[in-house]
Amino acid sequence: MNQNDIKSRMISQIERNRISSVEVADALGKTGVLNGPQILTPGKFCVGEVQYIYGHSETNWPIHEQGEHLKDGGILYVDTFNCNDKAAFGDLVSKYFMLYKRIGGMVVNGLLRDAHTLRKENYAIWCLGTTPLGCVNVNIPVPPDVEAEAMKRKAYFDGSILVCDDSGCTMIAKELITEATLKKLEFMELQEDIWYYCLDTLKWSTYETVCQKKYLSNKSVLPTVLVEKLKEYDL
Repeated sequence: MNQNDIKSRMISQIERNRISSVEVADALGKTGVLNGPQILTPGKFCVGEVQYIYGHSETNWPIHEQGEHLKDGGILYVDTFNCNDKAAFGDLVSKYFMLYKRIGGMVVNGLLRDAHTLRKENYAIWCLGTTPLGCVNVNIPVPPDVEAEAMKRKAYFDGSILVCDDSGCTMIAKELITEATLKKLEFMELQEDIWYYCLDTLKWSTYETVCQKKYLSNKSVLPTVLVEKLKEYDL
């Protein structure tokens, strides 16, 4: 099975089972979390393949230009370089991406403006913060060092998977889109089911459940369906 097939299965599994950014980070060995971007519109959950674009030097011209060539759907990651205290864009660009490019969610490594409208429209957006002050719309040449870094980051982000919710954003890098990671995601779901059963039904402490994992040495306390699922992981 090729990586595109695995990627489709992984996205479908995460979406269908609402596997959180927390569980994904756990499945990746406490890695993959994007530090910085926070939810702008609480209550959102989205997962999809990443597309990458960027702005720089306090201009959003490249964001407009690159945005025109986006494929429909997926998660958009917008990077900013040397934009300082200025917003990358606001409602107009967000509407174009979310409605007309059918982007499922947007992660902005920078500031946004028109926060009141973005919240009213209830777009699925994660960003570093908001400000009334926006970037200019001028075609400034890309500094060579910025272009080199942007191309490096584009190669890293494009084609990966992002999972975003109220807790934050976790990325499954391309090299981790494998059958092994898919199996780990499945196991995280099972482990959560078992832990909550131990806590809510058996009234065990979190120490007994999470640290000691007493259910592994005494599987008879678990429902048969959970015991059978554990066997799939040789536990």
